[in-house]
Amino acid sequence: MAVIHEATLTPGKLDAISAWLPGQPWSAVPAGTTVEQVGRFRFDDPDGEVGVETYLVRAGDGPVLHVPLTYRGAPLAGAEAFLVTEMEHSVLGHRWVYDAVGDPVYADVLRRAIATGGHEAELERASGPGTLEKEGRASGDGTEQTSPTVTTVDARTDGSVTTVTTDHGTLAVLRVLGGDVPAGATLTAGWGADGSAVVAVLLP
Repeated sequence: MAVIHEATLTPGKLDAISAWLPGQPWSAVPAGTTVEQVGRFRFDDPDGEVGVETYLVRAGDGPVLHVPLTYRGAPLAGAEAFLVTEMEHSVLGHRWVYDAVGDPVYADVLRRAIATGGHEAELERASGPGTLEKEGRASGDGTEQTSPTVTTVDARTDGSVTTVTTDHGTLAVLRVLGGDVPAGATLTAGWGADGSAVVAVLLP
């Protein structure tokens, strides 16, 4: 279960994503464009230290883009190339926000969700009992009972697919949704009433 704080963020998440996407060749988002959210979901970090959140966004009538992020309370060593922004969180303080493909915590929870048929986290209110309404969903189609812990990643992007090589297999993270999908076990994201697409694959 992901704990959600009622907080002010500076910059806001969509503002940060809108500023970062034009620098990513796969996005085709022009500079100065503000993207809109079509969905989002979270996964749990087993250690409770790293926030793991996936945004599904669109610029105008363009395709849905897959933007997974991790939020950390300290810089991730060796991940400077994946830094999206630094952010002030009114509850948690200064945060470092990363393109999650360069973060081993993301690769670990993504691999587990795919391999074991897992799904997005429930959203628990930090301020009291009860849960928040979800704005998206995700489900893996694997049937394994367990997944080994990923500790290392090497992420490389070719076209609109980022291949993440780990110490326990290789993940394909699809950045532009609706295109060709590699063979393997998958994670499918859903948004709105009927939006759905494969967003990641655990390659065989």
